[in-house]
Amino acid sequence: MGARRELEAPPARFRAAAALVHAARMRAEVLLTEVPAPQRIAPFATAMGADVSVEGDEIATGRLVLLHDPDGNDSWQGTWRCVTFVRADVDPEMVRDPLLSGVAWSWLVDAWQTRDLLAVAPSGTVTAVLSEGFGGIEADGLTAQVEVRASWTPVGAAEGEMPELRAHVEAWGDLLCCAAGLPPVPAGVLPMPPRHVPVRVQRGPTA
Repeated sequence: MGARRELEAPPARFRAAAALVHAARMRAEVLLTEVPAPQRIAPFATAMGADVSVEGDEIATGRLVLLHDPDGNDSWQGTWRCVTFVRADVDPEMVRDPLLSGVAWSWLVDAWQTRDLLAVAPSGTVTAVLSEGFGGIEADGLTAQVEVRASWTPVGAAEGEMPELRAHVEAWGDLLCCAAGLPPVPAGVLPMPPRHVPVRVQRGPTA
């Protein structure tokens, strides 16, 4: 193998995009944290994690990664890609509902539509898990979780325009809260300012 070239600094366009991502405003129940971004999927990446807590109990968790390839990616149909994982505790009866997968996916689609966001090439899976304790943990009874894994390409209203990345992150927050079963925020109530550590962006390894 040849020697690896020096890693390039993230371009100004990506640094600006990462700042938008980490400036997203979330509900008071959502705590954002910086997490390591994958370094081999795209030339540039930044990521954040989120936990949804109510009265000290964590009821949902998630991760969002923003990928950027300035040269474009055919499978993305663009130069930007959002990748997310969301997991939330749900009522065990929900897991038995055959419509749950479609409903869970609609939470993300509805979040885009509510914010008038454009997304192309969406893909993902919904997994429902039902667990029952036995032996020493029999008292735990039934527990259930729903997991949503998704990726999509955020696009601007015009070709070449920067997509509304902050709004896409806030839509992801809507997905988190919907999965957690939180009621919608009343009209006129503003989300809290972001609560997380300062943003850092990462350059993936070059050939």
